[in-house]
Amino acid sequence: MKRNYWRGKEKHGWNSLKQSYHHHRYRRTNHSNYAERPEQEETQSPVNAGPSNSENSPSSLTQNSVAPELPGFYYDSEKNRYFRLLPGHNNCNPLTKERIQYKAMECKRLRLLEEEEKQKKKTARAGLNSSMLLQRRQLGLLSSTSYCRLVHELKVNCMQRRKIEIHSPDSSVAGTSNFKIIVADVACERIFTVNDVEHGGCKYGIINLSGLGKESLTVEMYDNLYFTNRKVNSVCWASLTHPDSHVLLCLMGIAETPGCASLLPASLFSNSNPDMSPVLPDVRMSTVDVPLKSVTSSRRWLCRSYMRDRPGMLCSFKISTAWSCAWCLNPQADNCFSTGLTRRVLVTNVVTGHRQTFGTSSDVLAQQFATQTPVLYNGCRSGEIFSIDVRQRNRKGQSWKAIRLFHDSAVTSIRLLQAEHYLIAADMAGKIKLWDLRTAKCVKQYKGHHNEYAVLPLHVNEEEGLLTAVGQDCYTRIWSLQDAYLLRTIPSPHPSSKDAIPSVVFSSRLGGSRGVPGLLMAVKQDLYHFSYN
Repeated sequence: MKRNYWRGKEKHGWNSLKQSYHHHRYRRTNHSNYAERPEQEETQSPVNAGPSNSENSPSSLTQNSVAPELPGFYYDSEKNRYFRLLPGHNNCNPLTKERIQYKAMECKRLRLLEEEEKQKKKTARAGLNSSMLLQRRQLGLLSSTSYCRLVHELKVNCMQRRKIEIHSPDSSVAGTSNFKIIVADVACERIFTVNDVEHGGCKYGIINLSGLGKESLTVEMYDNLYFTNRKVNSVCWASLTHPDSHVLLCLMGIAETPGCASLLPASLFSNSNPDMSPVLPDVRMSTVDVPLKSVTSSRRWLCRSYMRDRPGMLCSFKISTAWSCAWCLNPQADNCFSTGLTRRVLVTNVVTGHRQTFGTSSDVLAQQFATQTPVLYNGCRSGEIFSIDVRQRNRKGQSWKAIRLFHDSAVTSIRLLQAEHYLIAADMAGKIKLWDLRTAKCVKQYKGHHNEYAVLPLHVNEEEGLLTAVGQDCYTRIWSLQDAYLLRTIPSPHPSSKDAIPSVVFSSRLGGSRGVPGLLMAVKQDLYHFSYN
């Protein structure tokens, strides 16, 4: 009799536990309501059994700290219950973890776009306005540099997005391919564009910004239909015959096809050039696979004579996989460019064909030459940043490294400030640091950047005191260069995806010395101008 009694108790306890488990499995109890119930009964106020307003937003789908995680389930804050997830990417069932995260990000992006359209005037810092700045400037409390920097901070927060119309002599060029990279020249009169095409290659073009005025929002695009089936890793302007006369590109090699560094004359992309020819590949020099001794003196003479007679030449140097490139503007290393390769740095003289090779322990993903001295700064996949004096000869080992800095992740971009005492570097962990090269210490860190594995550039405008970077989440962030304050976060006009990361250019003189200030953003097939108000 006692044995049957205890068995009945065990069975009853197991059934109640099972019911409680199933109840909590699919519905989350709002514990905050239990804590507030005594007060609510005293005041006779209605009890809200649902979640609070802060939890009832799309962004809470990714905030798993509010609702406990259950393996194989996700919590929907709007319906206040758990839903089951199917493993893998099942096309029949759209309910996967990746789709849920994408939906939450898209809701957040749309909400921010709506807020930007409604809120025309925004203030980055509390108490900062134009009248206060003008008053402090008149009283002598602000220097001209500080006043201009703070005015730019105010203007950046009031920028409004407007779409630009792209006109081209060839009607089939504009708006037919996605923008991948845009790079402005020194005067910000032109931007060089790399566009993806349908068959998997790339094409190049130059957009003239002279028509970008306050009234009109039209630009001219010239395309010479240079196609390649290889990925473009890095682009920079090169001053070979005159300032920004050429464009230097680094292309990856695929299969048995080696990579190459190509110098394209900018005149090939202008319809005012009567001798514009689609192909000018007369000089091809191997700088990696072929030893320097095999480059004969007659070949070097041919290269020099061709450079003198045909300044609009197209050079192509065969190299191994190239991750980055940089052009030197210092007269002590005239006509030289550098390419960051797999575990080596290659410095090449375009006219003479002379090259220098520096071995490294990691891939070089970012490069920049100093202008006051012939020193090359390099950022590696290992997280190391080091400098090379290109006047020295090749050395074995690592003894030629002058300055050495270290990040915890792969360095994707480096930028020297004007005085060349400071360097800004970004890595794949989303960290942006300002380094003092004299003490080799980090003095500032710009927070908010998002990156996991992409090679994303930094844009420094020291005159305006601004730092701009586009994250892997497709958000464009602008910081104050002086105190690392995040001034503005701009969402992308298009849905976020890996192939829709915006490419931006910021300048206070877009279109030349009499140009307009603002931000250019290229995403998908569209070009936008964020103008000052």
